[in-house]
This record gives sequence, C-alpha cells and structure tokens, in this order.
Amino acid sequence: MTPPLNAELDREYILGFLKKLLETPSPSGYCMDVMKLAQEEAARLGYPVEITPKGNGIITIPGLDAGGTIGLSAHVDTLGAMVRAIKSNGMIRFTAIGGYGMQTVEGEYCLIHTRDGRRYEGTVLSTKSSVHVFPDAREWKRDEANMEIRIDETVKTKEDTERLGIGVGDFISWDPRTRFLPNGWIKSRHLDDKASVAALFGLMEWLKREGRTPARTVKLILSTYEEVGHGSSHIPPDITEMIAVDMGALGDDLSATEEDVSICAKDSTGPYDYGMTSRLIELAKREGIAHAVDIYPQYGSDASAALRGGSNIRAALIGPGVHASHGMERTHANAVINTAALLLAYIL
Repeated sequence: MTPPLNAELDREYILGFLKKLLETPSPSGYCMDVMKLAQEEAARLGYPVEITPKGNGIITIPGLDAGGTIGLSAHVDTLGAMVRAIKSNGMIRFTAIGGYGMQTVEGEYCLIHTRDGRRYEGTVLSTKSSVHVFPDAREWKRDEANMEIRIDETVKTKEDTERLGIGVGDFISWDPRTRFLPNGWIKSRHLDDKASVAALFGLMEWLKREGRTPARTVKLILSTYEEVGHGSSHIPPDITEMIAVDMGALGDDLSATEEDVSICAKDSTGPYDYGMTSRLIELAKREGIAHAVDIYPQYGSDASAALRGGSNIRAALIGPGVHASHGMERTHANAVINTAALLLAYIL
C-alpha cells in the first residue's frame, strides 16, 4: 500500500526552513534578504528563481503535459512599519505596513533598518507608557498618533537619532519571537505567510528527492507585497489555475483549527472556483488530511489580487490554520506538512 503523501514529506526539512524564514526580517517592500534566502535554497534543490521587476520570485517546475500551467502563490512579506517622523525627544513615530491593530504590537521589540545597512533595536510603546506616571494610561487609545518607538541607544533629541543614520522612510521589522515546541505547536509572528512558503519548499524537496514530475507545469510565485494588497496582481500569462497558499483564518463561526488545512470557499472578494475547491476537498478526504471548509469575511489573497489585476484564471485558496492572525500567531506542524501534501496531491 502506498503511504500517504504527508508521511513522505521531510518534516524536519520543512520546519527547519520555516525557522530560517521566520528569523529573516521581511516587511512588505523590504524583502531582499528573505528573497536571497529563498533563491539560495531553491538553487540548492535545483530550481532556479526568476525575479520579476517588482521583486516577486517565480520558480518553474516543468510538467508532463504542456497544456495549462498551475500557479501556487505564497507571500514572503510580512507586517511591519516604517519611520514616519523623528520626534523632538528622539523617539520614533511610525506608520504601519499592513493591516494590524496597534494593540498587537504594543511592547514588541523591533529592528530599525537604516538605508545604509545599520540596524538598531527598539521597543514599541504607547506615548503614555506607564501606569505609575499617567493616570489614563490604561484608557489611552492605541493608534498611530499615540504610539512611538523607544530606541536602545542614548538619544534625547531629534538630532541624536538622526546622527545614528535613522531617517524618515526607514523600515521597521518586528521581533518574531519564534518558538517550536516538542509537541508540534509553532508560535511566532509572521506565520502568515511563511508557514505556507515553507510548505511550498517542502513540496519542491519531495519532487526532487523522489524524482517525480507534476502532471502539468507548475509555477511557484513568492510574492513580496501581499500584505499591502498587490502581491500577485501580475502573474505569468500561461497560468490558467492558481492556488493562493496562505494562512487559514480561525475563530468566530469558522470551523478550522490550527491542526487543519483550511480550504476557503469564499472571502471578501467573492467565491473561489467551484471545481478547484471541490477537487481540493475531494483530495483532502482521499489523502486522510485533516481539513475544514470555511468562509473568510475579512480576507483577501494573492489569487484575489491576480483576479483584480485582470488575470483570466480559475482560483482557489488553502493554507494551514493560524490562530490570532496579524497578532501573536500559532499553528501546528501537522497543518504545515498537510498543506504541502494536499498541494502535491493536486499537482500530481
């Protein structure tokens, strides 16, 4: 009896590469380092990466049949921030990159990346940062105007901070605080969507190791602007089917858990392709993959961006279930491995 695909995937490889991805800062627009990591790893597996003018990566895996290319898209970019202004006391006022609530980053450690390559540590704080000093500290609204970054350098004035080489427009990345627990739980910022990127690399590693060829040509798209809405708005013209591989939303009336592959039937941009979604459900059942079908009312994907960009494609959306998305996220190793297994079943 042929073992299920999820049993054949290299769990240690996938989780090891996920750790490297999570440890590499990559807020939207600042993805040079993570793309270099992806390029080097893909080359090691024998897959060249084409970098598009906007910075996305395209990896082509030739198939047995020349008709109709399948696109699999996952994004390497994450939430983050940018220096909006330097305050008179040397603190940094920042502007958000991506859609998160300010309460999710209060107290977070961060890195400020200067244009000349220097990095400085800092901490995100409310402008009323202590209950011992400010009587309304608890009620103080957490929004951009009331938040700041304290730099871990001796700075007391705007000029002190500027002398460090920090300026308006410098990128800021959050400390991912990554933990891989022995029982399979993974908690970290930026599992959205680096868990899916790791799943795609697990798929490539299996194809190379087993010497297998997909039924049709597959193009993996590593997008760099998904968190700001236009990651895969332009895709190779030969793609006729596209699966956005992105984290599965959990909570409220959603049925998926962190141990499931979430299959999205509809998000804020409308329903996904009926035939593709049905096929993914059928394959998940065939492979014995824990999964759930859900509706994401506050969500858009790289497939949504491609459709809005005018691509004439069929599209679907799957990914590992991730709790507390755009906050302190958590998933399970089984969901990451099974996402790769379901994609393999689809392309084979």
